[in-house]
Amino acid sequence: MGNYLKTIIFFTFILSSAFYSQNKYESFKDIEKVIENAIDDKTFPGAVVLVWQDRKILFEKGFGHYTYDSKSPKVSTETIFDLASVTKVVATTTAAMICYDRKLFSLEDKIIKYLPEFEINGKENITIKNLLLHNSGLPAWKKFYDRNLSYDDVIKEIYSSKLEYKTGEQTVYSDLGIITLGKIIEKVTNKSLDKFCYDEIFIPLKMNSTFYNPNGSIKNLCAPTESDNYWRMKILQGEVHDETSAMLNGVAGHLGLFSTVEDISKLMAVLMNKGKFGEKEFIKQSTVELFTKRFSSESTRALGWDTKSDSGSSAGKYFSKKSFGHTGYTGTSIWADPERNLFVIFLTNRVHPTRENTKILKVRPQLHNAVLKCLEKINE
Repeated sequence: MGNYLKTIIFFTFILSSAFYSQNKYESFKDIEKVIENAIDDKTFPGAVVLVWQDRKILFEKGFGHYTYDSKSPKVSTETIFDLASVTKVVATTTAAMICYDRKLFSLEDKIIKYLPEFEINGKENITIKNLLLHNSGLPAWKKFYDRNLSYDDVIKEIYSSKLEYKTGEQTVYSDLGIITLGKIIEKVTNKSLDKFCYDEIFIPLKMNSTFYNPNGSIKNLCAPTESDNYWRMKILQGEVHDETSAMLNGVAGHLGLFSTVEDISKLMAVLMNKGKFGEKEFIKQSTVELFTKRFSSESTRALGWDTKSDSGSSAGKYFSKKSFGHTGYTGTSIWADPERNLFVIFLTNRVHPTRENTKILKVRPQLHNAVLKCLEKINE
């Protein structure tokens, strides 16, 4: 009789679990609908969505194809995407956290302490914190690719840039500032930025599908980005979309990283676990909290990260005010909500075949709204 009861209990558990899983699957239909509608509307040819909450991946799925040709490869959860400006947080900001933890620099350190050539044109008082908060006064970007400039020429021109406003008085999102931060990280670690990130972030966290400059065989696993008909004259696949990053050999603080949803989720899980990787302290809890909270009421910026604005956020309407995230020009984004112990990673190649397609601006908040509604259904 004991074995009989155990069998009944076992199958009751299996059936109830299957019923729960089916209901749970049905609850995520709203997420699928947002993405499928976006593909039908040619917002992007392919996408991957990952939803993580309370130390578990609740939803992870690839949609569409590499291109709008239905014969092109299907996008899967293993598809590698050009992260564009999500590089700023996955690589450079994380590297800055590690440097900060190791006291390799202080946030109040002036740039000229590490890069003396940066001093000209009134930039002598800019600090590392100013670079992370995007209030340094540096221009947002410069068009380098239409001139025959070398790597050294580009860096020299960035260092010699004139300020567009007084340091600290405005917030202007600046690629040049984060490129400069990347060079400081190289200086204090005595390693190239990519080598430091591989050694201290990607390898320890087993982010095995995260690369700068994917090699020949890996390129085929990368979702293609733009059909570049203005400079490189080819479809870009496994080659960084951003022109300035390309001129910097594909390794720069602002852009250049390629990765998958699962790899990014490993880093995000560490941040949501207050800096711990398992039982090991990967980044100090105080550092995670410092870098991911809004710095002032005058801007949504955190240190490297952004936070949710009161209206018009790509995180939608329902993420809490403590949420932090970042977006990338190629159609990528991460949003995390510490109050819900939740993050959503959304990777697309919306710039294929052209960057002129900006429909993703409407889809991002729709997706995040759908995620929160789905979770409400699951928890009913």
